[in-house]
Amino acid sequence: MNRLLAAGAAAVLVAITAPAIADTITGEVVDLACYLHDPKTGAGPSHRKCAETCAKKGLPIGLLTDDKQVYLLLEDHENPKPYAQAKDKAAEKITVEGEKVSQGGVQGLVVEAVK
Repeated sequence: MNRLLAAGAAAVLVAITAPAIADTITGEVVDLACYLHDPKTGAGPSHRKCAETCAKKGLPIGLLTDDKQVYLLLEDHENPKPYAQAKDKAAEKITVEGEKVSQGGVQGLVVEAVK
C-alpha cells in the first residue's frame, strides 16, 4: 500500500513540475479595435500606421492567422518583454509562442516568445 501511495505521489509531483509545452501560432499583428470593426480595412500593410498608433495607445492587439482565426495577445506579467516585442510589430507577420487560453468565447495567447 505504501508503494502505491509513493508511486501516486511521484506521478503527481512529475505532473506539477513538468514544463508545459508552449503553443506556436503565426499570423499578422492587428489592432483589434480596427480589425473587429472592419476586417477589410483593419489589417494589412496599408493599416500599419493606424495599428501602431492604436497599439501605442494601449488598445488590444491580436494575432490574425492565415485561416482567419484571431487570438487576443496577452502580456505575461512575469515576462513582459515578448508582449512588448509583439506590440512593436503591428501589421507584420510573426510567430508567437505561449499558452492558449479562452474564456466566454474569446481565445487568447499569453505571449512568452516572439520569433
